[in-house]
Amino acid sequence: MSKNSRRAAARLLKSAALFAALGDGTRLEIVAKLADGSQQSITQLTAGADVTRQAITKHLRVLESAGIVQSAKSGRETLFALQPRSLEEAQRALAAVSEQWDAALARLKDFVEQ
Repeated sequence: MSKNSRRAAARLLKSAALFAALGDGTRLEIVAKLADGSQQSITQLTAGADVTRQAITKHLRVLESAGIVQSAKSGRETLFALQPRSLEEAQRALAAVSEQWDAALARLKDFVEQ
């Protein structure tokens, strides 16, 4: 396998983990709460949620593992912040797929119209 192929495969695996992490409604709500650029504790992120603090903690671990959020200790609390770079990578991956579909549909249109 060439270096470029290995890099492409690694990017796909990273994108898969990212999309899998974003594929849950509770995790999307957490991302939305952090989208204003603030750092929030688990207590703040649990406020108004229909799930327990322990569930939010598990969701945050998944988001952190996928590189979507980052944690930092502040005294006795752990604060979480959104990592915009990971969402930018997701946007690029979706744009690439969109371009592929556009090209495929253009080829199909050309074929049908011939």
